[in-house]
Amino acid sequence: MGAAPVDRTTLATAVRFTLEELAARHEGNSVEVRVPPFGVTQCIPGPRHTRGTPPNVIETDPETWLSLVTGSLSFAEATASAAVTASGTRADLTEELPLFG
Repeated sequence: MGAAPVDRTTLATAVRFTLEELAARHEGNSVEVRVPPFGVTQCIPGPRHTRGTPPNVIETDPETWLSLVTGSLSFAEATASAAVTASGTRADLTEELPLFG
């Protein structure tokens, strides 16, 4: 039996908080993490991106993102199942996730 559905406001708050936490723990601008429609952040030390599409992008849906940050889904599992798209040589959060476990 799965968890009870969460209202949109709570889901948005959780996504935004965890994106802020990721950026605070792993400061930098080399990887852009997108969780539409609720948020985006840049993290991981390295070359700074300033224009156009960033070279290192990770994108996923809110539910998958929260599963990643809580440790109920690994980054490898999420990319293998295409629940996460990751492009670029630095677009791997295996070492940074989960944030909470």
